[in-house]
Amino acid sequence: MARAFDPFREMDRWFADPRTPTVAAMPMDLYRDGDNFVVTIDLPGVDPSSIDIDINERTLTVRAERVSQATETTKWLARERPNGTFARQLTIGSGVATDKIAANYADGVLTLTIPVAEEAKPRKIAVTHADKPASIDSEVVEQG
Repeated sequence: MARAFDPFREMDRWFADPRTPTVAAMPMDLYRDGDNFVVTIDLPGVDPSSIDIDINERTLTVRAERVSQATETTKWLARERPNGTFARQLTIGSGVATDKIAANYADGVLTLTIPVAEEAKPRKIAVTHADKPASIDSEVVEQG
């Protein structure tokens, strides 16, 4: 079976700095659950005190550091887990309450809960019923 060739993907791979952390070091899921957006980021082996989350205007940045457990006598047979500082950035829309973002780290997973802003939530608009105009009786108005 023939594979599609993407020259730009291949160029990215050729010129990538092997020391640059890849997105795979911080795999992420993003979904909406009711009135919240939820971001889950896998950060196994990360010290919770190394996690830094900040928001600047509409950019949310998550940074974390995984430190190598190797010693001077360590002889690697396989080394697939990246170490170092990793970061992910998300552009946040205007319809979220950035001042109410909550973060929780448990079992190697960082969970961010981003509430939808009150003004962005769908709402019903009540329709009022104006009084009907007075009906004209069938009596004949005499003009005189």
